[in-house]
Amino acid sequence: MDLHLDAPHSMGTTIIGVTYNGGVVLGADSRTSTGVYVANRASDKITELTDNVYLCRSGSAADSQIVSDYVRYFLHQHIIQLGQPATVKVAANLVRLLSYNNKNMLQAGLIVGGWDKYEGGKIYSVPLGGTILEQPFTLGGSGSSYLYGFFDQAWREGMSKDEAEELVVKAVSLAIARDGASGGVVRTVTINSEGVSRKFHSGDSLPLWHEELEPQNSLLDTLMPEDSQ
Repeated sequence: MDLHLDAPHSMGTTIIGVTYNGGVVLGADSRTSTGVYVANRASDKITELTDNVYLCRSGSAADSQIVSDYVRYFLHQHIIQLGQPATVKVAANLVRLLSYNNKNMLQAGLIVGGWDKYEGGKIYSVPLGGTILEQPFTLGGSGSSYLYGFFDQAWREGMSKDEAEELVVKAVSLAIARDGASGGVVRTVTINSEGVSRKFHSGDSLPLWHEELEPQNSLLDTLMPEDSQ
């Protein structure tokens, strides 16, 4: 059986950015695949660009990583020249510029999120091709197809930080349940005027959907009825 192990590493994935009353929450799963083989089940798809701006990466792992590396370098130079933190809009436009100018070579869908003192919390989506869209919430990756109806019903303006974090974790877990290219753990990054908070949600702590089985210590626990153990 050909597992396509020579295929490029792909983060066919689920990435999410949500604004709330005071900042933004970014979230992502952790599965990286090579063909049908899971190359990494715990990859970190939320990359720091500056102290106040982060990037969610989907598509080709190599492409999205090199874009984030270049943007981080240019932002570092920008901060040194200005003597103050870069805004979220500046970071998003650098991501857009690199994605658009190299659109024939890159396979990367990106979400830029952060907080600055001028505009507060902002989310920008930069899909394949280099378009830039400012949105109150945005979804990316293969798992996003299953989430648009859910977000139309669940997202609302003026959410609290806890409500936004709960929404992101619930949405990523739903995508993991439906999308074979999404899986692993859920990572979230919350950015506001107080700084940055990272959280890790292990697979066995995520809400279950549809006919998913409860996590077990071993396969025997799943196969054996409780009264025979």
